[in-house]
Amino acid sequence: MSDAWLDRLSVNQKTINSCTLPEAVRGCAAAGIPAIGLWREPVHQTGLRTTAALVRAAGLRVSSLCRGGFVTVAEDTAWWASIDDNRRAIDEAAELGAPCLVLVVGGLPSGSRDLRAARARVADALAELAPYAAQRGVRLALEPMHPMYCADRGVLSTLAQAVELAQEFPPDLVGVVVDTFHVWWDPEVDTQIARAGPRIASFQVSDWITPLPADVLLGRGLPGDGHIDFRALHAAVDAAGYAGDVEVEVFNAEVWREEPHTVLRRVAERYRTAVLGGPA
Repeated sequence: MSDAWLDRLSVNQKTINSCTLPEAVRGCAAAGIPAIGLWREPVHQTGLRTTAALVRAAGLRVSSLCRGGFVTVAEDTAWWASIDDNRRAIDEAAELGAPCLVLVVGGLPSGSRDLRAARARVADALAELAPYAAQRGVRLALEPMHPMYCADRGVLSTLAQAVELAQEFPPDLVGVVVDTFHVWWDPEVDTQIARAGPRIASFQVSDWITPLPADVLLGRGLPGDGHIDFRALHAAVDAAGYAGDVEVEVFNAEVWREEPHTVLRRVAERYRTAVLGGPA
């Protein structure tokens, strides 16, 4: 396998969470990793224009910007504030040249049990944001999340739900994220990946490890550490027509304590073996 296997690899900033944004950019470039997934908070700390210049100078591309969303709040004032914040996120994605803004849509409002109403507010937010995203040339990417996050982070729990909402808009305007950690368990995942087709805006990979830690948000492993069949999911996404970056996004306290250059080397190795099926 030649070095061309690295061409589609991206590392999400969270995978090397101890790094500052400039350190993460330099680390990816030094490791030969051609793309990076950015988060808004470190971008704000570094400065939007400074970040865009750093990425360009390093010869990297931005695979995604995380995150927009959290549009399920019930109060009108708070809902419009979330819309305004998402417009700012769209502006940031445009400045960075990110192909998509990942939307983590939000959970149930405090004290609410009305899941249908929360999901309806996601549809309302897309209707409000899509015209602005079109003006700015940014694709919105709905991320369905594992059902254990439904109450507090993501009321879209399946790829089917995300695709259904996205289908109200052109594929190049509203797409979906296929994140292995969130969708691997779904018995309909292959069918829904094929259904998503050109709507797949981002493919993110991390493993499902057991036992999960007390903070389930930090329960992701590097590919190959857990139970997910990455080769099958990668093949399904490619067969659906996705040709973009494969972004390794790992939330794991032990990984975060490791030396970042070691993590980046391991990410590349696991991408080659666990995701692409290359020799160990």
